[in-house]
Amino acid sequence: MSDWQVERLRARAADLHARPWPAPLVPTVWICTPARPALVLGSAQPDDTVDRDALEALGADLVRRRSGGGAVWVEPAATLWIDVLVPRGDPRWDDDIGRAAHWLGAAWAAAVGDGAVVHRGPMVRPPLSARVCFAGRGPGEVSTGDRKVVGISQRRTRDGVRFQCVAYERWDPGPLARALRLTPTEAAEAAAAGAGTGPRLDEIEEALLQNIP
Repeated sequence: MSDWQVERLRARAADLHARPWPAPLVPTVWICTPARPALVLGSAQPDDTVDRDALEALGADLVRRRSGGGAVWVEPAATLWIDVLVPRGDPRWDDDIGRAAHWLGAAWAAAVGDGAVVHRGPMVRPPLSARVCFAGRGPGEVSTGDRKVVGISQRRTRDGVRFQCVAYERWDPGPLARALRLTPTEAAEAAAAGAGTGPRLDEIEEALLQNIP
């Protein structure tokens, strides 16, 4: 990945999401470590169902990202959060939003291994996916079996695209369930939808950097 600029960033989740894009935009990878846990809502997701008292008890921030989808939980130690920025006109740019993340998903699948596959079909949107990212399946996202292991959202501008990717050492929707007031049925659905990678996030990070074209 000789043409990629790789930066390791540590800050509160709100500051990481608000970080300005490089100008001019060049192929960039941001490896993001949140300074404290955060519930990250999608751009169009209402926040009136968020339990602020639960968030405070969890020691977590409430953040809104500018890419779509349901909520994501991030925390310092057990979350692999990587943003990939690609300028328009780059060989990895694709005008087709439904196809744009396929190459990145393939790099993640190679890094995760264990039979991981890339979702190349249309969005799969069960009702809970509007609230919990890992309850649905989008183009380019990665699964093992029928459980999602890598979530990918994207924000597109006239300059390029920012793919925001998350994987977990252990998929635990408990904090999401508390913060979003999920019913027991919804919490069980969320638990069954995702999977963690096990204690090898550092290995996956390194492999991803090697596999990104």
